[in-house]
Amino acid sequence: MVKHLLLFSVTVGALGLLAFAGQPRELGDVAWGRDLDAALAASAETGKPVFALFQEIPGCQTCVSFGDEVLSHPLLKEAIEDAFVPLAIYNNRPGKDRAALQRFGEPSWNNPVVRFLDTDGNDVLPRRDGVWSPYLVSQRMTQALEAHGREVPRYLADANAELIPRHTESAVLSMYCYWSGEACLGSIPGVIASRTGSLGRREVVEVQYDPEVVSYAQLLEAAKARDCADHVFVRGARQEETARRVFGRSVEVSEGRVRAASDANQRYYLRNSSLRSLALTPRQSLRVNAALGTRRDPTVHLSPAQRSMAR
Repeated sequence: MVKHLLLFSVTVGALGLLAFAGQPRELGDVAWGRDLDAALAASAETGKPVFALFQEIPGCQTCVSFGDEVLSHPLLKEAIEDAFVPLAIYNNRPGKDRAALQRFGEPSWNNPVVRFLDTDGNDVLPRRDGVWSPYLVSQRMTQALEAHGREVPRYLADANAELIPRHTESAVLSMYCYWSGEACLGSIPGVIASRTGSLGRREVVEVQYDPEVVSYAQLLEAAKARDCADHVFVRGARQEETARRVFGRSVEVSEGRVRAASDANQRYYLRNSSLRSLALTPRQSLRVNAALGTRRDPTVHLSPAQRSMAR
């Protein structure tokens, strides 16, 4: 651990990285380098592409939101620092910042623009405006690493998959214990969110799933095969027909709303583990809870920094 801290300190000194204390919101939580030449030298030494952020500081609401939502996303932040050389160039400052703007033809007082550079300062991907959502940025990061011949970290690929805008559908299943039910259902591919609660006198788990990954029938079949549920609440004739094929008579038509359990009863296994203090994305918390509840290794769903904190 001390060795890692020393290496980080050396890197901070070489790149002139900004400290977190007092850092503008427009820059999020990322530790940024502020010198283009130093960033290109670090790229040459490490083989990593440069994540070059052209940002207005102080900036408009778009700039602030970019810092809050994209640059503070725990997995995107880590990937920017781990898989890239982070470089922040202010759009509205003289000196080296203005020289960098002129070199890359970037305008002053502009909304945030991210460019991915190779060792010589050439664009790895064609420049694009309007890339301001976490999903679009994670997608571009993935494409830049692939174009640069670098491996895409699993946690970045997972974040990219989680951030894809999706159409989701819901299912309500009942079981003897919603803690174990949530853990079991959370391990089924295609399940992207869950909530424990009650419907009538039964403990239930309401799940959101991606029908492009797992159909309603496949979800119920997987739940039955894994003993995740013994009863299904359905809404509408289509769900009822499918559920009766899988669960027979253990199907109940209900338009009632699931009454959510207390926060203490959501993600029960995660909340009662040493991993509860980690900053996890919603998908990570679902998968980690499922792994803990089914006695599998939860760390496969964590990034390197999260695994280090867990240790």
